[in-house]
Amino acid sequence: MLKYIIKRLLAMIPVLLGVILVVFLIMSMTNGDAATIILGETASEEALEAVREEWGLNDPLPVQYVRYIFNLCRGDFGTSYRTGKAVADEIFTNRFPATLRLAVAALVFSLILALPLGIFAAIKQNTWFDTISMVISLIGNSMPAFWLALLAILLFSVTLGWFPATGAEGFKSLILPALTLGFMHMAAIARTTRSSMLETVRQDYIRTARSKGVSKMDTIMNHALRNAMIPTLTVIGIQVGSLLGGAVLTETVFSWPGMGRYLVLSIQGRDTPAVLGCIVVFTVCFSLVNLFVDILYGFVDPRINARN
Repeated sequence: MLKYIIKRLLAMIPVLLGVILVVFLIMSMTNGDAATIILGETASEEALEAVREEWGLNDPLPVQYVRYIFNLCRGDFGTSYRTGKAVADEIFTNRFPATLRLAVAALVFSLILALPLGIFAAIKQNTWFDTISMVISLIGNSMPAFWLALLAILLFSVTLGWFPATGAEGFKSLILPALTLGFMHMAAIARTTRSSMLETVRQDYIRTARSKGVSKMDTIMNHALRNAMIPTLTVIGIQVGSLLGGAVLTETVFSWPGMGRYLVLSIQGRDTPAVLGCIVVFTVCFSLVNLFVDILYGFVDPRINARN
């Protein structure tokens, strides 16, 4: 297992280098003059040239890329063009902790709702409970994030006045964005759990357990659920990766100061170091979550460990 983890961690390096290269090229083609972004349109040509020399903007693009990679290896994400602050400090001190709080709250809400819905919808297939739960999941899958967020603000903030509409002050301001994100991710998890459970409960070993007198609930919880969890874990891993990557629309609507909103502001401000910093964090989060899910597969299904 240790050899497998090391191999996966080493495989992340070329992925990260490739992602950084693609974003670096895109930003260089669309960004315009970085010195003008830093000093403004009214700066003199002498001041602009001094900034270009100071920041290494006159160097060829391959040189800038290699320099960024070397600095990244030392934990230096560069300096923001917009604010003049270190990107690493902005991300890891302010933005990523806010996104992590939101992601954990949304994930807890989605799992509490999705897993029971999916399991009991499979057990009660073709009943009213199954129909209602799948309609709820369909709504969660179909409704755009910004629309659900606006409806939540209209109902719970404007009409009822229960929660603040924007900001990140205190626990109450976390509830609406967490519920919005959690409801959307709940839909995919619930539908996958139901489909996987329906496939599992039709297997021969489930019928054998029932014929030996094992109760239906014991059969579901002790035999079917564990074997049905592999597809569900895959979907949960994807959802966690996207949550840690920052929910751009939700954070923008609720003015939540997380990674998604920071990325939007950085793209609008043509802030290349900040955009690259966000992409690096997103890529590492997705890769680590996928690795963690693969490790969990071995605990859920020991046969996977045997093959690795």
